[in-house]
Amino acid sequence: MAQYTRVSGFVGLITLQNPPVNALSAAVRQGIVDMVERALSDQNVKSVVICGQNGNFCGGADIKEFGTNMSGPPLVPMIDAIEAANKPVVAAIEGIALGGGLELALGCHYRIAHSKARLGLPEVTLGLLPAAGGTQRLPRLIGVPAALNLITTGRHVTAAQALQLGIVDQVTDHNAVDVAVKFSLSVAGQSLDARRISTYPCPLPPDFDALFEGVMQKVRQSARGAIAPVACVQAVRAAATLPYTKGMEREQELMATLFTSGQTRAQQYCFFAQRAVGRWRMPSGACWETSKPRPVHKAAVIGLGTMGRGITVALAQTGLSVVAVETQEKQLMEAKQAVSGMLERGAKRHGVAPRLDRISYSQNIQAVADVNLVIEAVFEDMALKTDVFHQLSAVCKPGTLLCTNTSALDVDKLASEMPNPELVVGMHFFAPAHVMKLLEVVYGPRSSPQAVATAMQLGKKMGKVSVAVGNCRGFVGNRMLMPYLQQAFFLLEEGATPELVDQALEEFGFPMGVFRMSDLSGLDVGWRIRKREELVEPDMASGQSARIRQGSRYSPLGDLLCEQGRFGQKTGQGWYQYDKPGSRVARSDPWLHSFLVEYRARHGLVPRSIDHQEVLERCLYALINEGFRILEDGIAAGPEDIDVIYVFGYGWPRHRGGPMFYASMVGLAKVLERLEHYQQVHPDVPYLQPCSLLRRLVASGSPPIQRWGEVIKKRQSQL
Repeated sequence: MAQYTRVSGFVGLITLQNPPVNALSAAVRQGIVDMVERALSDQNVKSVVICGQNGNFCGGADIKEFGTNMSGPPLVPMIDAIEAANKPVVAAIEGIALGGGLELALGCHYRIAHSKARLGLPEVTLGLLPAAGGTQRLPRLIGVPAALNLITTGRHVTAAQALQLGIVDQVTDHNAVDVAVKFSLSVAGQSLDARRISTYPCPLPPDFDALFEGVMQKVRQSARGAIAPVACVQAVRAAATLPYTKGMEREQELMATLFTSGQTRAQQYCFFAQRAVGRWRMPSGACWETSKPRPVHKAAVIGLGTMGRGITVALAQTGLSVVAVETQEKQLMEAKQAVSGMLERGAKRHGVAPRLDRISYSQNIQAVADVNLVIEAVFEDMALKTDVFHQLSAVCKPGTLLCTNTSALDVDKLASEMPNPELVVGMHFFAPAHVMKLLEVVYGPRSSPQAVATAMQLGKKMGKVSVAVGNCRGFVGNRMLMPYLQQAFFLLEEGATPELVDQALEEFGFPMGVFRMSDLSGLDVGWRIRKREELVEPDMASGQSARIRQGSRYSPLGDLLCEQGRFGQKTGQGWYQYDKPGSRVARSDPWLHSFLVEYRARHGLVPRSIDHQEVLERCLYALINEGFRILEDGIAAGPEDIDVIYVFGYGWPRHRGGPMFYASMVGLAKVLERLEHYQQVHPDVPYLQPCSLLRRLVASGSPPIQRWGEVIKKRQSQL
């Protein structure tokens, strides 16, 4: 699907037509091949311009074709034919030129971009590399270091940055197609020998070997087991060391290896899952298609601690008017300074003006009287939150949505205290709230579909990946986290060290192991929650009875550290030791190791050797098993919702797809067998009992993850 017209008498204009982003489907590729041939054979055409309809040049390959028998002309010969053309071909880039779209533009002789266009090669985020010449042409055009940075990260650049790098020849504020048509006429008839990027020598930096060694080391460290970034470096190295045709062969070899890998399947699953969660649905049948969000022009944030400040910044960056309320004067002054700093730094990064004028501050809750939506972000205490909501219901105008940023409290209980419970939803942000992409939108049985739709829409405006989830203790993410954390504690009791557990999890792909993460977030956070739930017992007896709470196994290790004032990085001591309070560099702590030896002896625990495999199975399978319970309970609509929550909120490695996808890749029968084994070994840990949904899926032949919904629906219809 490409349209051909002749404009200005002598210019063949080829317009890609495949909404919304003009992806390079088989029909589009065939259209380009046919229209280029037509333009080149037309005696009256002196030059050619390629553009996309509806203000977008091209968003790249059609990902829906991946994993199928691809038809239509291949991309590489098509781009090579454009580059070999004897008439100048100009890419008029508006909107986006991403992936194969940018590779198409690199095959053109000139590139003119609108000032608001974005360009990039994001294939690495799908577990792939740019395989239509991107890894070979880009280094020849802009140099090896810059090309490595773009290709291994997949980041987008603005038109201005692309001009500075040398990717485009011109940037315009006017209609890019009109400018490109005029420009193409000005270069008609000129030699194109110097415009074919594949013929360029690849500029080699003087410290070539050291550069690649350093980049490879950095990429391996940041990739945490993902193979695509490593393959990208290898492909760019081929561009620097081999002739173009040989480099292209190497690009294709590396792409073939990636294309058949489980990691690519996982990352493509993530791509589609991220889009699927936007098509939310509630158990009542209400869904994104039938629920219209309310307009939100003005919002308020109550409580300007760490979370409230981040939420205020995230709202202001969308262009909304924000009322920020903090009753404590000192806290308010500190918050104003912190919020201004965050907005200024964010604006500087994006090259825009900070939106400081969008925020008004007040110590008086009356200031929220005319807002459309309020996000409460006070301390995690039900009585305090209920009091704030009572005040809000008295102050706010009718119809104002009341949202609570709670990480675990009962949203429905809070709603039941209000005169209009249908207007109450949870908006669980993740710290730092202006940076982290995930937002759990929590609905209770009283929440109206319109309230959910409004919160989901607002999350989207803030650039969040919003997931609608049901109300229960911990919702989805934190509910699944509890057995994961508890298994890590139990492993310490049985003979493991924090270093061993963290190393196993970090080698799996987590940015931080459980104990380093605990030190970062603060051990006192969980301690407060456990005290509120009356799990902490100050009178420490010895033996098994001291490690039982509410009939189940319990580890008081975290409580004992907190009683010693070891709260993690903030105090300079936690599961690790630090040079000083606030330091980020974790060091092994001899005191902690001695403490564990004494603890085991006191409780009659005989330490044993624990390997990485056991760490992964016990921590991850316990978490996954809770995920199956969440699906069975209807808290999450599908496995995609859980996986998106864990990839975007909890550091689950994207190249492993998410916990539920990982379970499907490992094999549901294996997960079931290992859970049964550990449940027999640890009968005092009830959550290791395999979920009945997992058993039913295995009994149904372990269907692919896309078909789990059939088994879930069948079970729910029987209840």
